[in-house]
Amino acid sequence: MNKLVVGNLTHRPLRSVISILAVAVEVIMILSIAAILIGKVNGYHQHTSGIGMDMVVRPNSVNSMVALSSAGADLRVAPILDSIPNVDVVAPVNIQLTSSLDSIYGIDFPSFNALTPFKFLEGGPFTQPTSIILDDYVGKGKHPGDPYQVFGHTFIISGIVEHGRGGRKYVPLTTMGQYTGTEGKCTVFYLKTTDAPKHQNQVRDAIHATEGMQSYNVQTLDEYLSQITPDKLPALKPSMYTVTGIAVVVGFLVIFQSMYTAIMERTREIGILKSLGASRGYIVQAVLAETLLLSALGIVVGVAFSVVLNLILNKTMPTLDYQLSWPWVIRGILLAFAGALLGALYPAFKAASKDPIDALAYE
Repeated sequence: MNKLVVGNLTHRPLRSVISILAVAVEVIMILSIAAILIGKVNGYHQHTSGIGMDMVVRPNSVNSMVALSSAGADLRVAPILDSIPNVDVVAPVNIQLTSSLDSIYGIDFPSFNALTPFKFLEGGPFTQPTSIILDDYVGKGKHPGDPYQVFGHTFIISGIVEHGRGGRKYVPLTTMGQYTGTEGKCTVFYLKTTDAPKHQNQVRDAIHATEGMQSYNVQTLDEYLSQITPDKLPALKPSMYTVTGIAVVVGFLVIFQSMYTAIMERTREIGILKSLGASRGYIVQAVLAETLLLSALGIVVGVAFSVVLNLILNKTMPTLDYQLSWPWVIRGILLAFAGALLGALYPAFKAASKDPIDALAYE
């Protein structure tokens, strides 16, 4: 059986290679879309946790993806929040999305830095209204004093900081308001409370008991991040399932065509096998074994390429947040096998149903 299977594959090497590459592409498509989408979610969790707050306060008009929301909070709320017992730091942040899908953080430097101090690798805090701070990823190759374009305006880099503090680009809060038409507004308030999480419930109750604050959404950091998951983001799972479905269909069609063509070419060989006593089950087993070998080789190539791609992208494009998900590696392997087997079932049973006399007479 093993010699028969290997012999069938080596008899048409180009077709075998194409089938292997098709399965590999199927696996790469599945793992890549999962790596990009899940990586973005996990990266958002890591960057947000690195800000240093333990509570998030936002108007109901601001959804859980604050970077996609308008600046709907009045900055005059900040002193009110600061007066509530057990609130140590109130940091208003105006988050705006540029046309290139960059999240720019407009911050009040003293309060934002009080959440968790910036780790400056070069330079320091803002020195003028048009100063900008970059993290070490987007600021690679740049230095304090260099110009940097944001919102069609030229800013001057004042410092390069270690990444992992929510955004990658920070400008003064007042400047953000002036350039985006959101003066006196912010997107969200980040709070740091005393001995968190000890007083968080009291802080929440006190905020809601304050006149005019009843409609504000007050959450702990864990509560807020629990809303940013693949299950809670409506567009994420359909995107993943759509690409996964397309990948499985591609694998199914290629294997189906490859095995169907192979069966038609081997009609006489199948007749010889059946005339020598090969059962229907033996023929089906031979075809499925050939398919499984093709799939296994394709999966090995696909997973290996995905691992290499993960290493390359994390090295060259760290801002992409490309994270290979090992649970999805297992899913990708199972889906590739399932698609290949489905594609081989009809050709296998067609081969097994051939009449040996007709098959021997086939030219």
